[in-house]
Amino acid sequence: MQQDPARSLPMAGATNFRDLGGYAGQDGRTVKWRRIFRSDHLAGLTPADQALLAELGVTRAIDFRGKAEGAAYAYAIPGVAYHPLVIEPTVVQRALELQATGRALTAQDAVVLMQDTYRGFVHENAPRFAELFRLLLASDAPTVFHCTAGKDRTGFAAALILMALGVPRETVMQDYLLTNNLYRRPAGMGSHAPEEVLAVLWRVQEEFLDAALHMVDQDYGGVQTYLVDVLGVDAAAQRQLVEQYLQPAA
Repeated sequence: MQQDPARSLPMAGATNFRDLGGYAGQDGRTVKWRRIFRSDHLAGLTPADQALLAELGVTRAIDFRGKAEGAAYAYAIPGVAYHPLVIEPTVVQRALELQATGRALTAQDAVVLMQDTYRGFVHENAPRFAELFRLLLASDAPTVFHCTAGKDRTGFAAALILMALGVPRETVMQDYLLTNNLYRRPAGMGSHAPEEVLAVLWRVQEEFLDAALHMVDQDYGGVQTYLVDVLGVDAAAQRQLVEQYLQPAA
């Protein structure tokens, strides 16, 4: 049997760059390899990393970082079209507001903050995720989408894409949790928060993605209705996604 390509790709300047291919989706058809990639930010890519992107055929980068994040670590990669879909980060600001009240932040506080952030993706940031699908439908050219760490905004986006392709939630969660094996927090990215809090903020937990998915279920009756009514990915668009991004039926 032919061996599947590597899911995680070795980059010197990114630690969480990986392929969404290979998962079983609708009708048992697998997600095509080397079409959709997710990553942490791309500003640190080396010339060898950029050569690997070119070898993979990546021609689009979708950036979910906030304006200040994108400005602080800006990038331009030859041959790669840049699409900013700005989602401002809220966790750090809210953590600082809590600290300003004189409260010592705990790991549980951090979990609650992260869950609130994910719930915010569902409503406040829906237009950006709708635009993500418009871009994926416009062309099946190999694409990478990312935020700063490639774990939260990117994680929710990956979950939506995979579920739109019929990948089961259990598999989606496994893909989401891979960040904990791959992502390396940059040196000097600490803050005045205790390490137990930072350990929550810089990793992923099932409770984070579940908070968003439970809100989708509660407010819309499930991902299917959310895709159609909120993100504009109707039945015809879903069929097109399936044809573009799943292997042909055996």
